[in-house]
Amino acid sequence: MYFDNGYSGRVFIMGDRSYEESSVVIFGMPMDYTVSFRPGSRFGPNRIREVSIGLEEYSPYMDRHLEEVNYHDAGDMMFPFGNAAKSLDMIERYTEKLLVDGKFPIGLGGEHLVSWPIIRAMHKEYDDLAVIHIDAHADLREEYEGEVLSHSTPIRKACELIGPENVYSFGIRSGMREEFQYAKESGMHMSRFEVAEPLKEILPTLAGRPVYVTIDIDVLDPAYAPGTGTAEAGGISSKELLDAIQAIAGSAIRVVGCDLVEVSPAYDAGDKTAIAASKFVREMLLGWTGKK
Repeated sequence: MYFDNGYSGRVFIMGDRSYEESSVVIFGMPMDYTVSFRPGSRFGPNRIREVSIGLEEYSPYMDRHLEEVNYHDAGDMMFPFGNAAKSLDMIERYTEKLLVDGKFPIGLGGEHLVSWPIIRAMHKEYDDLAVIHIDAHADLREEYEGEVLSHSTPIRKACELIGPENVYSFGIRSGMREEFQYAKESGMHMSRFEVAEPLKEILPTLAGRPVYVTIDIDVLDPAYAPGTGTAEAGGISSKELLDAIQAIAGSAIRVVGCDLVEVSPAYDAGDKTAIAASKFVREMLLGWTGKK
């Protein structure tokens, strides 16, 4: 059983179409078992849904309306609590099912480790997969305090799977010295501190390729997104992240799936972070899905 049918019943705005009639599937991954600072991101997916009711269905950024996209909100996956390895396997199997069924996956985290099994499933489907990673943290550790399954490791795992030259990180402003050294020596692309402008320079080089995009909400400065487990000062604004999402939408790359992770409602005064995240999801839905 993949999903807990007892979750609140709230779906992302206009996400009540059936699985069968939808080309896009939103699903929550409520896992935060490996976080190194503040837990609570397992509650993020449902809070993003709840605040989405305040969104307009029309996006002036994309000049599109949500009624133009057939999408299904499957709810939150039901994990064996505390068992990271089994939870990751469940995410990978579900993503594989979505790809077999021809669905575009949009995952809501949860901690950033949940992106790793999706990337694994994507790699099986697309030999020439590239990953765009937007985050405050490098996430290039091989382990954290002896644990290889950690929210600080998914991008290192992605580099080892698809080759570091196929991984593009933006907005990075935190990490161990060894992580930055690995990025410099391995051949991966890392843009420090900024997102939109360096991303726009890279996008033409990825034209035509299948690309998976993972966004950690903590790329935003805590002034814009206090509700996250490992906040980092010196981040970008909500406007810059919207600009980056629009740039991807207007590019010639083929986005094949995406996620948004690390929203933690317990630290989110006034739902500032969840409200921003729900708007980003709307833009991802309208800008990235259905591209050929």
